[in-house]
Amino acid sequence: MSQAPLVLVDGSSYLYRAFHALPPLTTSKGLPTGAVKGVLNMLKSLRKQYPDSPFAVVFDAKGGTFRDDMYAEYKANRPSMPDDMRVQIEPLHQSVIALGFPLLCVEGVEADDVIGTLARSSAAADRPVVISTGDKDMAQLVDGHITLVNTMTGSALDVEGVKEKFGVAPEQIIDYLALMGDSSDNIPGVPGIGPKTASGLLVGVNGGLTELYAQLDIVPTLPIRGAKTLPAKLEEHKEMAFLSYQLATIKIDVPLDIGLDDLQMGQPDHDKLAELYTLLEFKSWFDDNQRDAKRSGQEVTAPVAEEAAVETELKYTTILTQADFDLWLKKLNDAKLIAFDTETTGIDAQQAQLVGLSFAVQANEAAYIPLTHSYMGVPDQLDRDTVLRALKPILEDPNKLKVGQHAKFDMNILANCAIGGDQSCGITVQGIAFDTMLESYVLDSTATRHDMDSLALKYLNHTTTSFQDIAGKGAKQLTFDQISLELAGPYAAEDADVTLRLHQTLQEKLNAIPSLSKVLSEIEMPLVPVLARIERQGALVDANLLGIQSVELGEKMVALEREAFAIAGEEFNLGSPKQLGVILYEKLGLPILSKTAKGQASTAEAVLAELAEQDYPLPKVLMQYRSMSKLKSTYTDRLPEQINPRTGRIHTSYHQAVAATGRLSSSDPNLQNIPIRTAEGRRIRQAFVAPKGYKLLAADYSQIELRIMAHLAKDEGLLHAFRNDLDVHRATAAEVFGVELADVTIDQRRSAKAINFGLIYGMSAFGLAKQIGVDRKQSQAYIDRYFARYPGVLEYMERTRAQAAEQGFVETIFGRRLYLPEINAKNPALRKGAERTAINAPMQGTAADIIKKAMVAVDNWLTSSGLDAKVILQVHDELVLEVREDLVDQVRDEIRAHMSDAVKLDVPLLVEVGVGNNWDEAH
Repeated sequence: MSQAPLVLVDGSSYLYRAFHALPPLTTSKGLPTGAVKGVLNMLKSLRKQYPDSPFAVVFDAKGGTFRDDMYAEYKANRPSMPDDMRVQIEPLHQSVIALGFPLLCVEGVEADDVIGTLARSSAAADRPVVISTGDKDMAQLVDGHITLVNTMTGSALDVEGVKEKFGVAPEQIIDYLALMGDSSDNIPGVPGIGPKTASGLLVGVNGGLTELYAQLDIVPTLPIRGAKTLPAKLEEHKEMAFLSYQLATIKIDVPLDIGLDDLQMGQPDHDKLAELYTLLEFKSWFDDNQRDAKRSGQEVTAPVAEEAAVETELKYTTILTQADFDLWLKKLNDAKLIAFDTETTGIDAQQAQLVGLSFAVQANEAAYIPLTHSYMGVPDQLDRDTVLRALKPILEDPNKLKVGQHAKFDMNILANCAIGGDQSCGITVQGIAFDTMLESYVLDSTATRHDMDSLALKYLNHTTTSFQDIAGKGAKQLTFDQISLELAGPYAAEDADVTLRLHQTLQEKLNAIPSLSKVLSEIEMPLVPVLARIERQGALVDANLLGIQSVELGEKMVALEREAFAIAGEEFNLGSPKQLGVILYEKLGLPILSKTAKGQASTAEAVLAELAEQDYPLPKVLMQYRSMSKLKSTYTDRLPEQINPRTGRIHTSYHQAVAATGRLSSSDPNLQNIPIRTAEGRRIRQAFVAPKGYKLLAADYSQIELRIMAHLAKDEGLLHAFRNDLDVHRATAAEVFGVELADVTIDQRRSAKAINFGLIYGMSAFGLAKQIGVDRKQSQAYIDRYFARYPGVLEYMERTRAQAAEQGFVETIFGRRLYLPEINAKNPALRKGAERTAINAPMQGTAADIIKKAMVAVDNWLTSSGLDAKVILQVHDELVLEVREDLVDQVRDEIRAHMSDAVKLDVPLLVEVGVGNNWDEAH
């Protein structure tokens, strides 16, 4: 066994995983390359790890296999291969061969069967075998000399590892798969039997399917949930279980006309690699290949990409004549899809003025229509109102499809642009079918930027002209109406052109992942006009009340400052980390809980909060002071300054493409962070008021993430509590503390609430102990008891962690994805953090999707009903409406119904509705 191991690579497994788990990459010409790069990275890593080993990289061949003949539904529910994946297969195969790896594709069988045959061949019997795969089916091949490694996750499975991961020995894996089935391959298994039950059955009978069916009488005695009902279920589906066994069995006798000598690594074909790396635009790899070739005495000439030196001709027009405008009006009327963009005097959609519009209907051709440029010497422009009246029918036609980049901004600008001086006569844009910002966001929400410049560079390999390039920087920066048309025209036209080209690229990528395409078309795009209306409506605030609150906060801050000086025994700057550090750690001798990157004792808010919890008086005062200061500077001082002089209201901006989980955020002002648990925070909400004759109505989903947890986990205990409208925290307390519902104390309910919410956010026993004031051992006992009472929750968490590690992302109920690049990190802290995110993101993301669907449903109802009621705010799981007083009862009932029916879960969605003269009263 001292020989180098035989390394067998499951190429098909890695192709699928790299395509679905890694963010998509494309060349400047739109050729997808992400899966190729992911698989080649893995192969190069393996080659470094096993430099002297023979290799086989095995892919599935085209066409069916013997399993399709055995069971017509085999893999029937697997979607057809996306085009973006299909086009990567040939360059991947060519690259593997050019790198010197032996590549195998055998018709009539799967890659697993070829690997199984090679691993169990007599030629491999006297040496170690390493199978590189992410496929759990391969665990059946593990024995004393065959090990599985997952190069993408860095994990390895030997015999003991298989037992630890699956709860059964390698020789029981086929039986395990036969019982639980495999949804990805459409192997049926026995309905209702999952991983825990399958392993419990096989361990209980100490054997496989044959032994299990011979001992069905002992199954009810096994320590398995629902054991009493299992014998009947197993008997009913016996034939399917044994068929599943055959389908899950990897062949180890495929006729192969090759030996180990044929699997020795060959020399890289540097010329072919240069050609492939040029095609795939892998520049750093191309450079590495050139250096490797030179070291081996070869001279490789870089191939010239076809038409690489030929720049695409851009046809950008600035429209200054009626004839040119009429020509473009015809193009817009004839177009199936219009890309459009507005140019404005600023970035506040409620106050900025329209300067011009740009359009594109085919790639590399666009036009800019200037309307109000006002610099000295500007050419005559077409009449603003005449142009807008001509464009209005096109822009307002819901059947004329349009695409924008952050189209909500453009919609608000056009809605607010008065035609003929009539402020009520703007353009209500309809037919926004696509938004490139949202297309990018849905495709990969973890990407840091979704602005047009970043997207153009990432997906089109195109560097756009920046606004600073034409407007300058700093205090002397020009507004768009002051920029000459020689610069403004091409800049604006480029915006529309790039938007269209980005859409063409991004739509193709989204179409390859139908669930994401559905999230875009059914959740994000319908929400755009809804948010635009909410932003334009705005919220009424009482500036006088805010002024009074600001004075009161200032007085409290002065008092807290004096209290801090008294505790410290001297005056100091409460905002100076250096002075604060001296007082806390040198003078008062408080424990140092954390240090900065420079080695100084930290005075960060989290550190002060922890010290405050330990009853140190100065940190308590400092935390109160900082809270008051933040409320004053962010809200009571700032909100009156943000009142729009035209409307007399505050207009926040909602952002769809910021939070990775799908939640909306807001800015200018940020209304998501007004505290609700403090008296001061609630007082700020009191300043959001209803106008005379109206009321504010607040509708809030109750415990929505816990309800989603119950739906995802399918735990009977949680399902029962929600279906029977029980107080879920009281019900949990009764289960965890072993008391009757009626006997649950306030403290027990509070602890149960901490457990319910803490676990879905991945809280540890240590964190829970701190929160509920018990020692770590006791908190762990509570958690253990919780999982014993709600085993479905534990199974959901374990299943989600495993799926996330395997596929690199998690999904909401509606198919929204969150990629987790750190899920297989070697750093335990990073990996644990990603695992916590994996558990929580499907719940938080689903909650975000539900409130978005509810907003669309409510908006549709309000629009069609014509009732005098409007949504003015959205905060987390809450909608706030301004409702005419005599309609409150009607709207209350309808809102509750529309929000409750936004989606059907296994538990009812409860919506709590309040009414008041201000937001605090309504909530």
